Amino acid sequence: MSVTDLLKEAGCDFKVYDHPPVFTVDQAKQHTSHLPGVHCKNLFLRNRKGKQHFLFVFQEDRQVNLKDLSDSLGTSGLSFASEERLYKYLKLKPGSVGPLGLIHDCKKHVTVYFDQQIVESEYSSFHPNINTQTIVIKTKDLLRFIESLGYTIHYI
Repeated sequence: MSVTDLLKEAGCDFKVYDHPPVFTVDQAKQHTSHLPGVHCKNLFLRNRKGKQHFLFVFQEDRQVNLKDLSDSLGTSGLSFASEERLYKYLKLKPGSVGPLGLIHDCKKHVTVYFDQQIVESEYSSFHPNINTQTIVIKTKDLLRFIESLGYTIHYI
């Protein structure tokens, strides 16, 4: 079942927009800046030992210092997870990271964090597991959907 089918089944309010492939926030802005809501940047990170994995969903313009983030969470040395780890846990390729990849993490290995600025916005936009589309979804529906998958969402 596709991610959009799962969202429909869950009663989520969303719309999908097609665009050329994008791999960075700057590239995405060229094609999606006119869309409503807060635009997201998603980071898939791991701790130093590679035993913990995290998905961070930030407002697209937020500057993120990995050392400060690591210190604030009390975890050892956060760094970007490899392409292999990204595929192993979320079944995603680089450039398509987003919270809907959590549908593939059946063992709930990934810990999820959302930027408080996103939670306060009526709509959020990000890739629906492919970097040639952007989904705009009611933020409350997105959070409800992620929780229905069995995740506890942490806020920063």
